Amino acid sequence: MAHFIACKKTFDALNIARLFFNEFVRLHGIPRSLTSERNVKFISHFWRELWKRLKIDINLSSAYHPQTDGQTEVVNHTLGNMLRCLVQEQPRQWDELLSQAEFAYNSMSNRSTGTSPFHIVYTKAPNHTVDVAILLKCHNRQAAHLVVQSQMLQNIRLKLLSSNENYKLAADSYISPGKTF
Repeated sequence: MAHFIACKKTFDALNIARLFFNEFVRLHGIPRSLTSERNVKFISHFWRELWKRLKIDINLSSAYHPQTDGQTEVVNHTLGNMLRCLVQEQPRQWDELLSQAEFAYNSMSNRSTGTSPFHIVYTKAPNHTVDVAILLKCHNRQAAHLVVQSQMLQNIRLKLLSSNENYKLAADSYISPGKTF
């Protein structure tokens, strides 16, 4: 399950640790292992000591090894596409739309698993805005807004699926088939 959390480039290791505990650990508990890029904010003495005390195995990605960074890069690219779709009229409010992007991403079926991250974690599909509109029996204007929002999320899902397929085709074009013995 992906979590999209706004933070400032100026955040130090302590601020990032607060975000980690406030936004991740509170929802999922302490992980057994983490994969991280080799950013100094994640490999500082502070983080190494924290990982050791919490008994978390840290797997650092290899520099210039796209297969290691692949999942993170795909998620980051997908998030960028989603935010561009969401913030067209209000680009400075991207951080306020992260929760919508996160919901859309976690509700979208993944090609490699065949199901959505939400379904994997909760063993059921999430209620979407149209479902909520029906459950709450909203006023017509509010229900119409939820329907428009649901349609927007559906359009984003379709664009992302198309975009992901294009990325896969492009990535596959660089991989040569193995030898048959």
